[in-house]
Amino acid sequence: MASSSVFSPLLRALRPSSTSCSGRAASGDSSGAAVVAVGGAAPRPAPLAAAVSHRRELLLGAALGAAALLKAPLPAEAREVEVGAVLPPAPSNPGFVFFRATPKDTPALRAGNVQPYEFILPPSWKQTRVANILSGNYCQPKCAEPWVEVKFEDDKQGKVQVVASPLIRLTNRPNATIEDIGSPERLITSLGPFVTGNTFDSDELINTTVEKIDGQTYYSYVLDTPLALTGSHNLAKATAKGNTVVLFVASASDKQWQSSEKVLKTIVDSFKV
Repeated sequence: MASSSVFSPLLRALRPSSTSCSGRAASGDSSGAAVVAVGGAAPRPAPLAAAVSHRRELLLGAALGAAALLKAPLPAEAREVEVGAVLPPAPSNPGFVFFRATPKDTPALRAGNVQPYEFILPPSWKQTRVANILSGNYCQPKCAEPWVEVKFEDDKQGKVQVVASPLIRLTNRPNATIEDIGSPERLITSLGPFVTGNTFDSDELINTTVEKIDGQTYYSYVLDTPLALTGSHNLAKATAKGNTVVLFVASASDKQWQSSEKVLKTIVDSFKV
């Protein structure tokens, strides 16, 4: 085990050597050679008892030192990496980096159920792990329910995630466009819980817009969601392509929103499939 390889040398260094113990026992120091009990009982070697007690103290000290090391912070190389260290700068957005998903990133992209998508991020953000039960890994290539593709976050600014929903969950028409599914309000009614993390009320919808980018139609949303698990402020952008509706969500708490509203809107605006 890794722990034994780390701490064994420490214990070995603290362990009294047999040579030194035997040397003390064999020494000619008559003051410590033996202690005779009252009544003529067999002599008890005092140096040996002292050595055993000393060894216990050393081993206890080593164990406490090991516990302290286990609680120490992880080395820098074991921590999450900021995206600015691995992603290229965004060509048209100074101060941001560019992320484009590829088949190596998610099970759905490898299965061909989702078309590659892209967006920009501030360089200080970090990618976070998606739980297997949420990733769609268990149901590809035919998932009946929405799943989470990727997640990124920054403690001070908020978080974003890409949610994918099978088209058949929203319409019976194969390869339907987002307009075929219905109005922006109808779509968010179906997918709203995947924005908030719990429930969605139509009163939480503040604004909707429709735009075309490279022939692809997108619905965009601004939501005020005080009871949402994801955050009290949510922005979303959705489109349909192939057999999937792809939903991009940016979430923030009240505190994060105050300082990062503009940044989050820039991130969401950059999303394309």
